[in-house]
Amino acid sequence: MSREADMSLSLNARTRLLVVAPHPDDESIATGELILQVRQAGGEVQILLLTNGDNNPWPQRWVERRLRIGADERRRWGERRRTEVTQALAQLGVTGEALQPLGWPDMGITRRLCDQLDASVEMVVQCLEAFRPTLVALPALGDHHPDHGAAHVLTRLAVAGADGEAPRMLAYLVHGQEVTGKGRVKLDSSVGIHATKMAALACHRSQMALSGKRMRRLADRGERYQAVRGTSVAAESAVLPWQPSRLLQRWLRLTLVDERGVRQWPWRQAPLSMDGQGRYVLHGLDPAAPGPRFLKLHMNLPSPWIFDRWGWCEL
Repeated sequence: MSREADMSLSLNARTRLLVVAPHPDDESIATGELILQVRQAGGEVQILLLTNGDNNPWPQRWVERRLRIGADERRRWGERRRTEVTQALAQLGVTGEALQPLGWPDMGITRRLCDQLDASVEMVVQCLEAFRPTLVALPALGDHHPDHGAAHVLTRLAVAGADGEAPRMLAYLVHGQEVTGKGRVKLDSSVGIHATKMAALACHRSQMALSGKRMRRLADRGERYQAVRGTSVAAESAVLPWQPSRLLQRWLRLTLVDERGVRQWPWRQAPLSMDGQGRYVLHGLDPAAPGPRFLKLHMNLPSPWIFDRWGWCEL
């Protein structure tokens, strides 16, 4: 239950929770207590696992004491992490049949979104229409991990395109700083509930071996969610939230995604202008496009740093 003044969360036997998890362990870190409370209330839970978390080289090198990691090693590591998530869900009262793995490429959901948008959205739509959730927990749009932000975009497009009544959506943050404001939900907890969540986290042994302290710190936070309310406005232009350095602009790209597809531009070729307040404005939007609309600013350079610097916004 939530005591947040601006939103209530009622869990009962009719609750059908779908957790969208980009990787094994996200379900425990971000939604372990929510899953447990839905099950305790008699509700149903399903986990849509987007990747097997197989592109995870440093923990794998640490655990397996190997330097080279090829396709066979990655596949085996992904299978190991799939086993771990099944064990974690059992701690939370969820059977293995509730796990719906899609097997998308780890660290590749943004690329999949750009290259196979319709097919990717349709896979999520099929899950929504088969399970008929009343509540969807999805990664926050502002999460710094690129798989998480892209998962938010795909889930939102799928919810907009699925038949039937739209479920309530709660966004969870794993990587990044929590945004304050209206629409937040803080889940009530107890010592016993939290201990069960941490026992579920401990099942992810492949991750705990190298990053146990960080994992426990992330999971130890109270579970807070942001109510997702569509804010896309039908307009031909939109003010952007970013003001990137001119020194970087030659390497920057913009990616626009909505129900009609994907459009991309190098920053210097994008239909941009500046308004009287020195803000960048993107032009050429289709005000008749249905559903939500998202824009990502990213750098077109290889880097060992996996997290987004700017990430996504909703227009």
